[in-house]
Amino acid sequence: MLGRDQDPVLRFHGATRCVTGSCYEIETPHWRILVDCGLFQGSKSERELNYGAFPFPPDAIDAVILTHAHIDHSGLLPKLVRQGFRGPIYATAATIDLCSVMLPDAAHIQETEVDHLNRRNAQRGRPLVEPIYRQEDAAACMPLFRNAAYGDWTTMAKGLRVRFWNAGHLLGSSSVELEIDGGRRTPMHILFSGDIGPGHKLLQTDPQGPVGVDYLICEATYGNRDRPDVSPDQRRSMLGDVVRGAARANGPLIVPSFAVERTQELLVDLYLLMKTGEVPSAPVFVDSPLATRASAIFERHAKEIEQGEVLCQALTSAELRFTDTVEQSKAINRLTGFFVVVAASGMCDAGRIRHHLKANLWRKNATVMMAGYQVQGSLGRILLDGARRVRIQGEEIDVRATITLFDLYSGHADAAELLAWILARGPVGQSIFLTHGEEEGLAGLGERLKGFFPEGKIIKPQLDDAFRLSSGGCLPVDINHARRLKPESVGRLDWHNDLSRLLLDVSEAVNSAADERGRAAIIRRMQRALAAPRPD
Repeated sequence: MLGRDQDPVLRFHGATRCVTGSCYEIETPHWRILVDCGLFQGSKSERELNYGAFPFPPDAIDAVILTHAHIDHSGLLPKLVRQGFRGPIYATAATIDLCSVMLPDAAHIQETEVDHLNRRNAQRGRPLVEPIYRQEDAAACMPLFRNAAYGDWTTMAKGLRVRFWNAGHLLGSSSVELEIDGGRRTPMHILFSGDIGPGHKLLQTDPQGPVGVDYLICEATYGNRDRPDVSPDQRRSMLGDVVRGAARANGPLIVPSFAVERTQELLVDLYLLMKTGEVPSAPVFVDSPLATRASAIFERHAKEIEQGEVLCQALTSAELRFTDTVEQSKAINRLTGFFVVVAASGMCDAGRIRHHLKANLWRKNATVMMAGYQVQGSLGRILLDGARRVRIQGEEIDVRATITLFDLYSGHADAAELLAWILARGPVGQSIFLTHGEEEGLAGLGERLKGFFPEGKIIKPQLDDAFRLSSGGCLPVDINHARRLKPESVGRLDWHNDLSRLLLDVSEAVNSAADERGRAAIIRRMQRALAAPRPD
């Protein structure tokens, strides 16, 4: 048997008690690797982690394994390279293709957002800021990618092999199985679920995986939620109800959508609904340069995905219009009547969707359909929670549009499907780590697992937690540094959300006052409250 100093140490650098920033580190005396290196999204406190130092030296990482191309899993790879990482990045061919457009797009969004912010900062006398990385950093990532096919073992280092399994979540998405042979009687097998796809997912097959692993790191995004068992035809019919409602209102249907796969799924169903006459034909605008480039990649991989032929038909339909320039994007909001706009980002926190929301949220005849999970603290979540007024790019916007959630396109398995997938991986010899979920999702999946696994073997790590993995079980490891974010601040609204809400409430109270005297009285009360002694 090996000594404890030879056992691998697993560190959780993201996606703990939240659903973004996926990044796991495994270290032995011989090598040090990452599984995913994703961008944090959601509250401002979590997004600020993207600007801070990595909790490891980037140049000490020997290799990265990427489960899939979504930015919350891949989005910090350019920063990793910028700060000294030069090892290989293992991923499927489709993931590499998608990263070739998604990472430069993420850099472009950061550069654009920072440019707007710096204009405001200059006006207010505040210091200028730098983007997390630039487009040249994203370009520098691509030569490091190495193609890994599903089902084939790839040797990464001495005593370390990796095998990719189709996760059914996104074109090219994977669960990754590590085999660590450090002189044990039998090698240790560790399985990272990545993001697990649901049943009845358009364009994707059911998720797969190995049987019999020692440790399982599993996502729990929808660990507390069971979706209705809806067939593709039923889902399309329900989408038709939303589309017909928007058409009756004679206003736009605005769909914040993830540019990669969610957009393509929507386009297939909209195409079929309009082709059969179940909904009125109308222009369908895809207002996302990334979605345009991603759609071309889906066409190239059409033979690898289910219903690839129908997707190709949808992408060349008469109703579909891909916009490219900013001028074309702005022109959309000069239209009247019923039309459809599909734009990124899916959580409404960046990209062109914010301009469309700014132009349409105040319209009573507009419909906004959220097509996927909205992380706590995101603008999409705030709208779904019933906000009557929101701030977008520093401006206050009244919310009069119809806001609806249509979550039947989710790329994530629900609670029952996650449980079935976990049980199919059994026997799990040691522990199950639940990650990539907010508190409710983690608690819900944890409760379901108790009927099949000892409670002590179900672990819900916090940000920066570390564990030593052995053939006899795992033990916590002292992290020897301050946590980057307090556990109670992860996956929740933060001070910035509270401040935005307060500013909106103050503005509403002042504007609703009966006269000048009433407005002055409210302002004086606020000034007295701000001048009051602050508690230590």
